[in-house]
Amino acid sequence: MDATTEAIAGYVASLDGGDLTPEATAAATLRIVDAVGCAIGGLDGPPAVIARRLAAETRGTRRGATVFGSDAPSSMDMAAFANAVMVRYLDFNDMYFTERGGGGHPSDMLAPLLAVGEAVGASCRQLITAAVAAYEVNGTLAGQVWLRPRGWDQGLNIVAAVAMGAGKLLGLSQEQLGHALSLAVTPHVPVRQTRVGELSMWKGCATAGAARNGIFAALLAEQGMTGPPDPYEGKSGLWELVTGPFEIRFPAWETGFAIEHAATKMHPAEYNAQAPLDLMTQLRPEIPLAEVDSIDVDTYFLAYDEIGSQVEKWDPQTRETADHSIPYLLAVALVDGGIGRASFTRERILDPALRPLMAKIEVHHNEEFTERFPGELNCAITVRLASGKEVSGHLTHPRGHPRNPIERADLDAKYRRIVAEYRPPAESAACEEALAALWSIDDADDLSEVIEPLRSLSGA
Repeated sequence: MDATTEAIAGYVASLDGGDLTPEATAAATLRIVDAVGCAIGGLDGPPAVIARRLAAETRGTRRGATVFGSDAPSSMDMAAFANAVMVRYLDFNDMYFTERGGGGHPSDMLAPLLAVGEAVGASCRQLITAAVAAYEVNGTLAGQVWLRPRGWDQGLNIVAAVAMGAGKLLGLSQEQLGHALSLAVTPHVPVRQTRVGELSMWKGCATAGAARNGIFAALLAEQGMTGPPDPYEGKSGLWELVTGPFEIRFPAWETGFAIEHAATKMHPAEYNAQAPLDLMTQLRPEIPLAEVDSIDVDTYFLAYDEIGSQVEKWDPQTRETADHSIPYLLAVALVDGGIGRASFTRERILDPALRPLMAKIEVHHNEEFTERFPGELNCAITVRLASGKEVSGHLTHPRGHPRNPIERADLDAKYRRIVAEYRPPAESAACEEALAALWSIDDADDLSEVIEPLRSLSGA
């Protein structure tokens, strides 16, 4: 193995459940609760329906795993893909920024790890350990290289981290973990076209696909498949062609585990829209809608470039583009008072009545805000009224950010809001049962106890 592969595989092999702090365990539990809540809301999303249909064609004979909303088990990799698509569909699951700005949505890995854990009969403690390990691998890779400016997608880190988490659950040796890592990253380098311009269904499926590939890599290594020995540092490896050289560092942060540094979304929208949405919601009572003359939004470069600069964001045609559009999101929040299920119907996305208001919104790159990112996620909004009056505000960290944290009650409220908006009343009892089981996951004897309520949910 090259030194990078050896360092990652060695760390994962050595991490033991006894190494986890109470804070890491609590953070892992919170992240699992949030991810499953998001999956419940995404159960009937069009990409999830497609993924669940494909998963139904595959049966796990040696090892089966639950597809949420189905009592028929599938193979662990297909269940992982389908469930991860559900988690991601609402764009409501967690966000992670490193000190250098790189990051992504690490909870995309949790439903896949649940599938592997269920299939192999892992204990709940083993699942939590694998989740912490996967977050740590994802975090240290994202902390060394920011893939976005290089044109690569976050799935490159996800495929590596899921291979390691799945390998941990499969009980792979350090040598096998090294091969799993090589088999994960060598064939699966995703380009960032997924998240540029008009966005397709694949925006919410890309990391689910990466997770599936990571599990397949771990299964190959379990069976004795070997991978290229120098996937990172060798000739034509990732260092040379994709990332440039970097140094692996564990732990990813000076304090705590990486999983403790993830942020929770409080709006179903791209993470860099969280602060603008928080701020617009605060300002709304002072803004007479009929008198709005212009709206100026100042933000850091990542937010400006990702969701506030491309022409498609002023005329979204898909849900995926709409939840990645500052002008659309702010217009709907100002008119309707918030963002929810009704915000993303096709009729609402294409509503011509919203376009005049969206045309009044300008998004600006603020260089000072960029200099303070990612330590601060600054947003300033100024609304000018026809009378000449200005209504303005400034926010540094959205709710749910580690520096503006939420309590368990807030996450419970988010979970129940999702259930109320997206599931029929007849399923509320099963969803409550799942919520209680998820919060007690570290005390459960068997993962099947946690997953059982999710089988009874109906899927489109």
